[in-house]
Amino acid sequence: MTADSGPTADLASPNSPQSQGSSLARTAPQSHPPRPTSTPVTQAVILAGGQGSRLRPYTDDRPKPLVEIPGTGTPILGHQLAWLTAEGVTDVVVSCGHLADVLEEWLATTDLPLRVRTVVEAEPLGRGGGLKYAAKALPRPDEPWYATNGDIWTRFSLREMAAFHHERDAVATLALARPRIPWGAVETDQFGNVLDFIEAPPSPFLINAGLYVFSPEFAELLPDVGDHERTTFPQLARSKRLAGYQLPQGVYWRAIDTAKDLTEAAKELAAGAGHTPR
Repeated sequence: MTADSGPTADLASPNSPQSQGSSLARTAPQSHPPRPTSTPVTQAVILAGGQGSRLRPYTDDRPKPLVEIPGTGTPILGHQLAWLTAEGVTDVVVSCGHLADVLEEWLATTDLPLRVRTVVEAEPLGRGGGLKYAAKALPRPDEPWYATNGDIWTRFSLREMAAFHHERDAVATLALARPRIPWGAVETDQFGNVLDFIEAPPSPFLINAGLYVFSPEFAELLPDVGDHERTTFPQLARSKRLAGYQLPQGVYWRAIDTAKDLTEAAKELAAGAGHTPR
């Protein structure tokens, strides 16, 4: 499955007025411009409330999204905000939890490229509850919105993902990635003879990449407390209203979850990956 370049244009039939010559078009121009096929997505939620326990000691004094990607001088959250801005987002709600005051201070003292508001969970609500709580702070509740986990570092066209979401009339669309397996693989034949060793091969399975496009009605389907992947998503899947957008081949994607991920991200950055928006 590949991303579409945008909404499909309506083609006029051979007998329609639009196809009967340019003179008619000159004498009977449209009185109103054509309606857009979808509402541009200009708002987003970033889930940044996790403990980040597997990234200690980096997260002893800061939340995971404020951990710096080595070699960039910028924390994960800074990269996310720059990317969202490049993709047309003007307003972001950051859902905070662990060390929320540190994150809020960074936002207050940083020159941000877009408007950012924070909400703080008084107690853990789970990913679904956190999304629902943060969605209430979006400035345009009647418009679609993006969401991302606060530990994702990636670059791809969110606009193309939004077009994919709209064309399928989905309530929710999740990005799907095919990460590399962290171990080497061994290829054998039917007799058990080893044929080859493959270092960090791509997974044969797609995973949830932690990035979403949601229609306005999605927020009401979320649990107040709990995980939307165990409640809301299965419900939408059964009704064929959940779509999966496969990240285009060659797109950079990494979840920063452990110290090893930081090391690998630094190597990939040095090799030229992960810093140029698509």
